[in-house]
Amino acid sequence: MDTKLDEKDLKIIEMLRDHAEYTTRQIAKKTLLPITTVHHRIQKLKQEKVITKFTIDLDPQATDENFAAYVLISINLPLLRQKKKTQYDVVKELRTFSFIKRADIVSGGTDIVVFLRVKDVQEFDKVLLGKLQLVEGIEKTQSLIVIH
Repeated sequence: MDTKLDEKDLKIIEMLRDHAEYTTRQIAKKTLLPITTVHHRIQKLKQEKVITKFTIDLDPQATDENFAAYVLISINLPLLRQKKKTQYDVVKELRTFSFIKRADIVSGGTDIVVFLRVKDVQEFDKVLLGKLQLVEGIEKTQSLIVIH
């Protein structure tokens, strides 16, 4: 569906980007739009898949996920073809792991980049060697540890 967003839609989206917890009433007050307009626009944006989900941003210390890393993944394409799998299938499987916060197919020398959060370096060792590197189709990984 080719959805055209107007100024009202963009105001609502901008408000939701920064404040997904706001009620329809709060969004209406901040955007100076009628509450019924805000409600109907949000429903329309969800129905047309402009808004695909609402999410939260957690404090890593509160959730005991103080260790963060980007993992660059190279895929064994001949093996995937043999198994009748694609990179999309690998990413779908990676996204099932709770420690993976984001997984994207990219271009360049790397096939997939994941961002993950775990408790500490010991847990990172367990998930990297015991889970990520065992996913069928992953040939090699390179880890970039977040320091700040």
